[in-house]
Amino acid sequence: MKILVINGPNLNMLGIREPAIYGSETYQTLQKKIRDHAKAVGVKVRFFQSNSEGALVTAIQKAYRRYDGIIINPGAYTHTSIALLDAVKTVGIPTVEVHISDPDTREEFRKTSYIRQAAIATVKGMGLSGYLKAIDILKAGGTA
Repeated sequence: MKILVINGPNLNMLGIREPAIYGSETYQTLQKKIRDHAKAVGVKVRFFQSNSEGALVTAIQKAYRRYDGIIINPGAYTHTSIALLDAVKTVGIPTVEVHISDPDTREEFRKTSYIRQAAIATVKGMGLSGYLKAIDILKAGGTA
């Protein structure tokens, strides 16, 4: 199984950005945790991070027929991007939405998720471990 892990704006700044909300671990630490877990469960992973909505859409499109699953943390684009929603719908790849914090317990505008409409599951509020749960969900064929 091959999974593409996509991270949106500001996730490259983990460890610096609002550590009280997102923790003090870095993006590099996140990648290592994901790689280690993926290897342990027999999954191949690739990473893509961008602060640009168009680049994220392109990454999703390029995943078509190349990946068996997508894990996406769209960052702030969660609440604004119909383009990401449309891209995920277009490629038809099972996708799990991940959030380090729980956006449903934060500001009102963060409670809207466009991407959730196309996701097979949403993992939120589990910190970096949420990505590992997302791998397990995809590996299990979409069941938690």
